[in-house]
Amino acid sequence: MLGLGEKPAAPAVPVIMDVTEASFMVDVIEASREVPIIVDFWATWCGPCKTLGPALEAAVTAAKGKVRLAKIDVDKNQGIAAQMRIQSIPTVYAFWQGQPVDGFQGALPASEIKAFIDKLTALGGDDGLGEAIAAAEEMLEQGEVADAIETFAAILGEEPENALAYGGLARSQIASGALDEAEALLAAAPAAIAKAKELEAARAQLDLARQAANAGPEAELQAAVDADPQDHQARFDLAVALNAAGKVDEAVDQLLELFRRDREWNEGAARAQLFTIFDALKPQDPIVLKGRRKLSSMIFA
Repeated sequence: MLGLGEKPAAPAVPVIMDVTEASFMVDVIEASREVPIIVDFWATWCGPCKTLGPALEAAVTAAKGKVRLAKIDVDKNQGIAAQMRIQSIPTVYAFWQGQPVDGFQGALPASEIKAFIDKLTALGGDDGLGEAIAAAEEMLEQGEVADAIETFAAILGEEPENALAYGGLARSQIASGALDEAEALLAAAPAAIAKAKELEAARAQLDLARQAANAGPEAELQAAVDADPQDHQARFDLAVALNAAGKVDEAVDQLLELFRRDREWNEGAARAQLFTIFDALKPQDPIVLKGRRKLSSMIFA
């Protein structure tokens, strides 16, 4: 019973809802100005949707209101599906501040779904954790490695399964030269995030850091390749040395040339090394985009 002057509490906004073309503007566009909204385009006949849908719902529920999930049946809402240029389902978009900011197609494992949601909650504020992660990343970029380690560790104290912070801590340890500590940290990752992209990137950086510790002299390896362009081992070792020296684009070029000359050499070592470098960098890094495009053209030529 309400006391004098009291007003009834506003009904709680559901974190999972079915959305139609009529409610899209309110439930997605306008609502995304307050909290990130994940939009799941699905259909009853779609097999992968039956796997992704429950996984998304579980992850959104676990986020406890930091994100919301809007489910759109494309058969019943063909207009909005066409407007969003949905070519296949399931397709997932994330909206923040009225704009699409991320997305993916097809079913994903739980670890990648959680990492996807972690990024969105960081955008939405996430009780200050998002700002803390951004600050730690800036520290790492500025070479303030000890401060980055301390900040990432503090974030994990608040949220032990935050893939962004976990990968950031491992990368910070690698940057400090504490390779064994980084390896132990990655080996002990919680199952929910063990296969997240952020941790895979850290593992790739760790592999490259261990290679760099044993890299040969760049000048001598370049001379060996110039003397015998068919010396594949020298070219591979040159790529390792170039990457260790921070000349990542040149390392990628050498590996692409090695792949062009003999893609099967040493059980496909050139291709494997390229993927390790790509995984260690940000997905939208120009080196990654250019390198993947060139590699694909060689594979499918």
